[in-house]
Amino acid sequence: MSEEIRQEAGTPQEASDTPQQQIVDMGSSVVTNSRGTIHCLTIAGQVEGHMLLPGNTKSTKYEHVLPLLAAIEESDDVDGLLLLLNTVGGDIEAGLAIAELIAGMETPTVTLVLGGGHSIGIPLAVSGKVTMIAPSASMTIHPVRMSGTVIAVPSTYRYFDRIQERIIAFVVKNSHISADRFRELMLATEEMSNDVGSIVYGEQAVALGLIDQIGTLSQALNCLYDMIDHRKKNKQEG
Repeated sequence: MSEEIRQEAGTPQEASDTPQQQIVDMGSSVVTNSRGTIHCLTIAGQVEGHMLLPGNTKSTKYEHVLPLLAAIEESDDVDGLLLLLNTVGGDIEAGLAIAELIAGMETPTVTLVLGGGHSIGIPLAVSGKVTMIAPSASMTIHPVRMSGTVIAVPSTYRYFDRIQERIIAFVVKNSHISADRFRELMLATEEMSNDVGSIVYGEQAVALGLIDQIGTLSQALNCLYDMIDHRKKNKQEG
């Protein structure tokens, strides 16, 4: 494990690695108080996959996030993870990779959608042990898109369908929405004038079972501290 990752996971940092620089480099910060140590990680802009995005595009790089999450899970210094989401989506496999890693963590995790958690941001939003959304935040559910050359043969469309089923399966497993309802929202034709899909907002996302509850930053933190306290108590009793 590199020195950079050990530092991000909450171990002692060099004097030159200031909290401000950590936020600039990784969009994350580590905060310790009497209730525990929280690693706050931001998924912002577009989730970048195997292809580099233009320099003027805000992006989250999966090759940075994946080892960071692994380090957080293994760190004795980090008690919980708060994931802040404001993303337009991006690369499907990169987004699913991050979401799967978060969903498989034993470290207490809370996700909070702020602004938007669109497209592949939806699996990311539901990946936490507790999921929250701000009242004004929105989530766009739509079919898979593909850029570049598309071969117009039946196998291409089957491939699209298989990708969509992977997304649906993950969302259904990690939320309370049914596969049929999510698929219905994904393929709706009356919601957007120039697109296929649906846009849901805070209260609606909760009513659909997509997100657990409406939340603010303070509520997300309090929930995370409660989860940390419960985990520590279980370890002591065990």
